[in-house]
Parts: sequence; C-alpha cells; structure tokens
Amino acid sequence: MTTEIATHTPAGLICVSVAQPKVALALAAAERLQGQADVIEIRLDALADAAVAPFLSQLRTPLLFTNRPQWEGGMFQGNEAQRGALLLEAARAGCAYVDLELKADLGLRRELLAAATKSRVILSWHNFEQTPDNAALDDILAQQMASGAHIGKLVTMAHSWQDVLRVLQLQLTAAARNFPLIAFCMGAPGVISRLATLELGGYMTYAAPDENGATAPGQLPIATLQRLRAALRP
Repeated sequence: MTTEIATHTPAGLICVSVAQPKVALALAAAERLQGQADVIEIRLDALADAAVAPFLSQLRTPLLFTNRPQWEGGMFQGNEAQRGALLLEAARAGCAYVDLELKADLGLRRELLAAATKSRVILSWHNFEQTPDNAALDDILAQQMASGAHIGKLVTMAHSWQDVLRVLQLQLTAAARNFPLIAFCMGAPGVISRLATLELGGYMTYAAPDENGATAPGQLPIATLQRLRAALRP
C-alpha cells in the first residue's frame, strides 16, 4: 500500500466533525453541512445505534468515518473487533476516508488497509495532555510514514506557541517525503494552528458544525474558520 492515492487530492481541506447520539440527528446535521464542508466526519463512537450505510446512501459530500476508542479520547466502549467491524464496513463500501489510530491493533490496521481499495486510510495519533518533544514527534511521524497508510494525522495539546511550532514543522518532513499529513494542536494556544495548517501545506483541518458542536478543545465553527481563511486571501 502506498500514498499515491492521497497525493492526487489537493491539500487544505476542511473537515467538519459530526458527533450525535442518534443516526437521524447525525444525518440531519450532516445534511446542513453539505455545500460548506469539503469532508464530513461521522463520529461512529458518538452514536448509540452506530451505522454506516445510511450516511453513504443519503449524503453526497465525501465522508470520513471515525470510531474513536476511549483510550484515545473517544466514546466507543466495546471491544476492538466490534469497533473495527464498522470501519471495515465503511472501507469496503468505498467511503472517502476511514480513521484508525496508530496505537490500534496491527492486525486491524492490516485488514483495514487491505479493505481500503477505494478509500484513504488516515492513521492518527492524539495526545490530549501535552505536546511531546521533537524526537518523540519525529518518531510518531516516521511510524505513520512507514505504516502503509495514505495519510497521517498528528494532533497534540498545546500549552505554548513553542508546542504549536513543533507540530507544524512536521509538515516539512512530510512534504519532503510526499506524505499527506494532518498536523495541528488543540487548546487555546493551538487554535491558530487549525487555520495555519491549511496555508502551510497541511492536508486537512477539522471544524465544528456550530458554536456548540466541537469534538475537541479549540475546534472552531466552520463559519468562523471559513471567514478567517477568506481574510488571508486577497
């Protein structure tokens, strides 16, 4: 598996995360976002009655399916077989993207990469407490690049502007290797990185549907993010 599929898609995408407890509510929220978002993330771990097919059949915007476990800041409480089954279903159905954690079982990763003949696999790593030092960040990125995944995602909690710069500079390494990378920071100091990454070669950033729909600290509403992005461009 190589990164060739992903390199044909322009960088700088805006993905809006939808986390609702019911499929009908999530579908309604996603419907409102069509025409605004480049990608819509369906947080399967937020759904009490998680399903993939209704979203693929009713939405035209490219979809990203995420089923985040509790051990990486998500809400899914079942076992890995149950969690992976939904991601595999999405990949086999040809969704645009599926997200799998770097720390997930290697067997599940291999199975998902094999199933994703028409989908792009995002291999993600999150730290909700801090930003590691340069050596640790470089090692995480190296693991992602060697994994066979189409795209890497590396997101940390920033406590200073130095944290933000350490994460954004990873895009230099990724660009040199032609590896699409999603890289930004959470928290108040990291807010600027959610916009800056778009202008610095980042593959994608994440936004909230509205003021009350954030799925991570510092996530901006899509309307705000679009307004700020427009202000940067003459």
